[in-house]
Amino acid sequence: MSPDVPVPSTADLVQSLLGSPGPGPQLSEIGKVTQVGDGVAIVTGLARALSDEVLEFAGGERGIVFDLEPGNLGVVLLGPSENVTLGEHVRRTGRVVSVPTGMALLGRVVDALGRPRDGGEPLQDAPLRPVEAEAPGILERAAVSRPLATGLKAVDAAVPVGRGQRQLIIGDRQTGKTSIAVDAILNQKDSGVLCVYCAVGQRGDAVAKVIGALREGGMMARSVVLFAGDEEAPGLAHITPYAAMSIAESLAADGRDVLLVIDDLTRHAHAYRELSLLLRRPPGREAFPGDIFYVHARLLERAGQFTEAIGGGSITALPVVETQAENLSAYIPTNLISITDGQIYLSPRLVRRNQFPAVDLGISVSRVGGKAQKRAFREVAGNLRVTLSQFEELEEFARFGTRLDAATRSRLARGAAVRLALRQRERDPIPEIEQLAVLVCAMQGLLDGMDEGASIAAMDTIRAALRAADGGLGERIASDQALDDDARERLLDMARAALAAADEAEGGHGRHA
Repeated sequence: MSPDVPVPSTADLVQSLLGSPGPGPQLSEIGKVTQVGDGVAIVTGLARALSDEVLEFAGGERGIVFDLEPGNLGVVLLGPSENVTLGEHVRRTGRVVSVPTGMALLGRVVDALGRPRDGGEPLQDAPLRPVEAEAPGILERAAVSRPLATGLKAVDAAVPVGRGQRQLIIGDRQTGKTSIAVDAILNQKDSGVLCVYCAVGQRGDAVAKVIGALREGGMMARSVVLFAGDEEAPGLAHITPYAAMSIAESLAADGRDVLLVIDDLTRHAHAYRELSLLLRRPPGREAFPGDIFYVHARLLERAGQFTEAIGGGSITALPVVETQAENLSAYIPTNLISITDGQIYLSPRLVRRNQFPAVDLGISVSRVGGKAQKRAFREVAGNLRVTLSQFEELEEFARFGTRLDAATRSRLARGAAVRLALRQRERDPIPEIEQLAVLVCAMQGLLDGMDEGASIAAMDTIRAALRAADGGLGERIASDQALDDDARERLLDMARAALAAADEAEGGHGRHA
């Protein structure tokens, strides 16, 4: 500082501060809690509050404006209701509930508000995005034209899924719904697809198993896990799928392909029903509120294949729903079947036969995925369904003990071989070329007459031979070329040679039962 400039004294500084104008008054609306329920509260005194606005309670909890009524608000709590007391002050925040988004969430386990559940550091500087958003319009969508391989033979061949599709996974308890979704995630290891797994109302140990499978399969670094446990506030469970969709939208806006699994929407519907009944909304069918269809429709409508105008990415949604006693006509299952683009139905009858994955191809359907399916698979898929349906009819007929001619016995053997070929170990997604080879060999009779153990060993032999030398088949499938007669014969010759070599190595005992 120059010596010519006078330095003000402390007394002068204090005097100038006292003479300066102070901050202007700030107006804020303060309400009061008049009722507290299990996961909800009734608040008065906030006449200007907006729907879906976040409110802050004096004790630190937060809630969302759910009902706007004359004189009071129905508020859904995002934390334990024990932390909210009667007469507690509530203030408006002027913002809607939002979630941190972006690439910073990859590899993390968070809740619907972005709070870490994996013991890691809080998310810093991640852009916030509202959990509720309007679905893209028709002009912002493109046709589903690219396949999303799940690594499951029964799905990729007969019930194909395209990028941007909404495919429902439906079935009773303990039929393997979560396993199919997790295997689909694990199969994206080399595809460039990012994944979001949303667990709603699941037990903590079940979610821990999924996270362990993702880490073991090398997909956790490219996945986000959102978790709202069965012990969480129903309000948090209600917004979790919307938060997961917002995270997926933020990734798709950068031109990326995203796979979103919502496990499951049955428990989400139960949480919404609980909130609605506690806030005295009139119940409808199965005590669900009348807008439950809209609740799920506005969520799943946000998925799709998008145009370059909004990033050019895609969101493929795999919502899960649980049925009871194979009742597909229940309220929530029928709603979701009509909202989505198809369903993968898992049958408990197939589970009892030890057929995993237990995909019932007679009920499962993909309304748009067939257009994205590769040509080689498309040729196999039609014959696969026909062969299995004829086999099941003959199998029912053969149970009566009727004498069967040679042709019928041959068809039964072929159908049994194809059904065995669709079996697959858990956490073992199979590349497309290996799937196609196994299915072609089964359809052409190379696995006829084998028992379960021999069939599994034969399929492993064929897969190993293909990995050693595919004869250009992989390049043909990757370029979406049809499987012509010459390529099919080369594939069958390679498989016959591999099976013969395996038989010889076992001492010539053969593989047939």
